[in-house]
This record gives sequence, C-alpha cells and structure tokens, in this order.
Amino acid sequence: MNSGMHTKLKASPNIRLATVADAPGIHAIYAPMVRDTAISFEMEPPTVEAMAKRILTTLAMYPWLVWEEGGRIAGYAYGSRHRERPAYQWSAEVTAYVHPDFHRRGIGGALYRVLLALFRAQGFCNAYAIITLPNAASVALHEAAGFRSLAVYRGVGYKLGRWHDVGLFEQRLADLPTTPRPPRTIGEVWDPARLQAA
Repeated sequence: MNSGMHTKLKASPNIRLATVADAPGIHAIYAPMVRDTAISFEMEPPTVEAMAKRILTTLAMYPWLVWEEGGRIAGYAYGSRHRERPAYQWSAEVTAYVHPDFHRRGIGGALYRVLLALFRAQGFCNAYAIITLPNAASVALHEAAGFRSLAVYRGVGYKLGRWHDVGLFEQRLADLPTTPRPPRTIGEVWDPARLQAA
C-alpha cells in the first residue's frame, strides 16, 4: 500500500472498514432511504441480517467504509461491481449515505476520498455513481469528489407514486493500461486489522 493512502486514512481517524457488527447502524441509516425516498430504488428495506450479508459479500472484493463517532455509525461508503460482464471488471460503482444527524460536516467527502484511494490501489480505472434526480446535495458531493455528469436516464424508475430520472456520473481513476491486470481485492491492499487500529 502506498504511503499517500495511509496518510489519507490517518487524517480521518473515524473511518474504518465495516464489519458485520455495523449492520444495525448501517441499517438505521439506509432503511429510511428505502422506505421514505426514491434515493434508493429498493422497495422494501433489507433486514439487519441481510445488511450483514451484504457487508461480508462486498468486502470479499470491494471496500466498505464506515465513519464511526461516539459509538454511532454516522455514515458509510462502499464499492460494488459496475456490470457483470468480465470486461467491466476495471470499473466500480460507489455508494455513500450519511445519517441526517451528521449532515454538512464533510463526512461523505472524507469517506469518498478514502474509498477512491483504495480503488486506485486495487487497480480500478473508472468509478461510477448513480444518483436519483433531482438531488442537489448528492450531485454536489459527487462533483466535489471528482465525478462529472455523463448521462441521464429519463423516467427510468417508478417509486412512491411517480417516475424518476437517474443521473450517471463518472470519474477516471487512472490511465488505461495496455494490458491490465485484474484488480486486487480489498484484503490485498489493506489489512482490516491495520485499518481498525488506525
């Protein structure tokens, strides 16, 4: 791992890798987003147990970060597969949520800085974000993190009684190699025990 990433992490001591023990705190943030908004296109909130399984599944390959403060999960961000076909493996998607009690404190941006640094260390070349529109706060967060608008899918999702547009945002993380090696797992670029102790 490069020293620059370690410096970024040490600058944000509240950030660590998620564990299954974080599932209740993550669920408390995510469930209202599913239940009450179109920010997520899921229709029913996953259970705490399902969230724990998602964390484990994600961490097999991608980072799942949490911001913990005062014993609470204030926010989280994670990576996921962009598309299923193997030729897409050098691209990843990002997701971040911050509890309303912790909004406007730069937590989302700090989580994204560490997440994208980890992506680069893993060998991903592109990052994508999918945002239900309109959502000025989320667009501003992603643009501040280096994403730019790529496309808008008009009326692509129906939830809470109406159709919603979705914006696709992209960020080039690295120059495209002539012969890319498969991205490394999060475990190969960061030791969870070391991250927990940081």
